[in-house]
Amino acid sequence: MIEVRWHGRGGQGSFTVARLLGLAASVYDGKYAQAFPSFGPERRGAPVLGFTRIDDYKITDRSELDVCDYVIILDETLWGADVKVGLKENSIVLINTKNPERYQAELSQRVVGLDATQMALDYLGIPITNTAMLAALVAITGVVETESCKSAIEDSMNPKIAGKNIALFDYVVKEVASRE
Repeated sequence: MIEVRWHGRGGQGSFTVARLLGLAASVYDGKYAQAFPSFGPERRGAPVLGFTRIDDYKITDRSELDVCDYVIILDETLWGADVKVGLKENSIVLINTKNPERYQAELSQRVVGLDATQMALDYLGIPITNTAMLAALVAITGVVETESCKSAIEDSMNPKIAGKNIALFDYVVKEVASRE
């Protein structure tokens, strides 16, 4: 089973991206998936979590994730103890930052950074980084097929923004793959 934890702030799309990954895996890749949020009555800007589980077999565990294969941080101001908890030895931490080496010094796990905020501004005109971070995850891990993610974006988003998000997704996949 693959388990992904998404750290974001209310309004940044951390649950939306957890759901997009689950949709890509279950509907388009033929796997089983769960996607769910964890937040209370917080307002826009408060820290929130999203979770995605993917497996080739039916998933019966519905609890929050304790240990993760991948941790994605949509806003680097969320870096702290909560982010570092529950990492496997071979986990990958993906963070929206210009300076990933700053965070790598604190972990033995691999840290990958990208300036998803600037990429989102360039393609979407707003600093919503979830699609860029999904693309980076897919480029690094191959956890789902890129075409499956693009289909999930197209099916889930308003057509006015789906095209821009797919263009951003394609750009980030190529950019991150060229670094690998």
